[in-house]
Amino acid sequence: MQTNPTHNSLVALGDSFTEGMSDLLPDGTYRGWADLLAGRMAAAVPGFRYANLAVRGKLIRQIVDEQVEVAAAMRADVVTLVGGLNDTLRPKCDMGQVRDLLTEAVERLAPHCKQLVLMRSPGRQGPVLERFRPRMEELFACVDELAGRHGALVVDLYGAPALGDPRLWDVDRLHLTAEGHRRVAEAVWQALGHPPEDPEWHLPPEATLPPHWVARRVADARFARQHLLPWIGRRLTGRSSGDGMPPKRPELLPYEGL
Repeated sequence: MQTNPTHNSLVALGDSFTEGMSDLLPDGTYRGWADLLAGRMAAAVPGFRYANLAVRGKLIRQIVDEQVEVAAAMRADVVTLVGGLNDTLRPKCDMGQVRDLLTEAVERLAPHCKQLVLMRSPGRQGPVLERFRPRMEELFACVDELAGRHGALVVDLYGAPALGDPRLWDVDRLHLTAEGHRRVAEAVWQALGHPPEDPEWHLPPEATLPPHWVARRVADARFARQHLLPWIGRRLTGRSSGDGMPPKRPELLPYEGL
C-alpha cells in the first residue's frame, strides 16, 4: 500500500449511501462519508477537485446508465463505486443481471482512473439483513472478484463490527448516522494509504444499557409507520425516493468544503 499518496481528484458513484443520507446538515442537505473524505483529501492537496454523482434509491442499472460514463469522462485520480445493494433488497432480484452490470461498471471505470475503490457495504444486524444476506454476500463475492481482476481496492465495511451496531444507524434503519459516515470516511482514507486518524474505526462504541422494552416497541411502531410502510409502497409501485433528483455535485470542481 502506498504511504501518504497524493490524489488530486475524487468522483463518487452510487445511491443514498454515497449521497450521504442520513448525515443531515442544518440547511437540510446531506453530507456523508464521501464529502468527509473529500474534505480530508482537499486539506492535503491544493486545488483538489470532487464530484458526487450518487442519488438515493438508484439501482445498479441506473448507476451504469446515468453515472458511469459521466465519471469515466472525468478521469479522476480516485473513483469510488458502491452499488447493487438496493437491487438485493427488491422482492424480484436477478442476481445474474446485477453481477453483469457491476462488471460492466468496473470494466468501464477502471481504465479511466488511477485508483478504483469498491466496497462491501455495511449491514445493520437484524431480520432484514438475515433475509437478504445470501444475495448481499453474492454481491460482495462479485466485488472481491472484480477488484482482484482490475486492481481495485475493496473496503470491507460489511465485516466491521462497528457498522453492524444499531446505534450507528438512523431511525429509518437503512442509513448510517453522522458517526457511521465518519467511520466509513476513515475506512476509505486508510485504504487509500493515508495514516490513520482513528485506528479503531471498526470497533463498536462503548457498551450502553439497552433501551427499555416499551421504548423499543414504541420505536418499532414509529419505524414501521414512518419508514417501513412507505419503503414497501415504493417497492410495490416501482417508485424510488430519488426519482427526478439530480446529483448534488455533478461536476468535477475544486472542493471548498461545506
